[in-house]
Amino acid sequence: MTWTDERVKLLITLWGDGQSASQIAGELSGVTRNAVIGKAHRLGLSNRAASKSAGAKKRKQARQTPVPSKTCATTQTGNDTAASAEATPTERTRLPQIIPADKPLPPQPSANEVSPEALASHRDAMKKALRLGLMDLTEKTCKWPIGDPATEDFGFCGLPVEAGKCYCPPCAKIAYQPALVRRRRRT
Repeated sequence: MTWTDERVKLLITLWGDGQSASQIAGELSGVTRNAVIGKAHRLGLSNRAASKSAGAKKRKQARQTPVPSKTCATTQTGNDTAASAEATPTERTRLPQIIPADKPLPPQPSANEVSPEALASHRDAMKKALRLGLMDLTEKTCKWPIGDPATEDFGFCGLPVEAGKCYCPPCAKIAYQPALVRRRRRT
């Protein structure tokens, strides 16, 4: 199929009338919807602002309408009258505090919030670890990695696991942390 001058003029006319690419392809016969879209784009006809659907117009208007500001009642000090004050954008959405480069950062929560007892238990278990290879693991052996995978002495714990878990009890205490601890880390 070639784009003759007559077909291009018809495409421009139908596109300007707001017809869809599928409708234009049907009128031109022997042309796919994608061919119509490609030709319209190459001709610079891709701006169809005048033929937006009613739903798109409503969505655009909804985005542009101002949101009524929230008001809050505040009691003035030394006076029992309540004053209505509009909430500022910073009151509605708290932005993170910007710390100057010359000031120290505030203390951050520790990345490792595991109890000392759990760490001690894990250290003791690692002394008893079997250091199994990947092919030696089963559903009943602990899959906690030990060491650097690039070295020869790398292996997996290999101790008996808890039912339904991938790790032995000491490794599970390290791997499965309460949700509260994980939530604190993100902030």
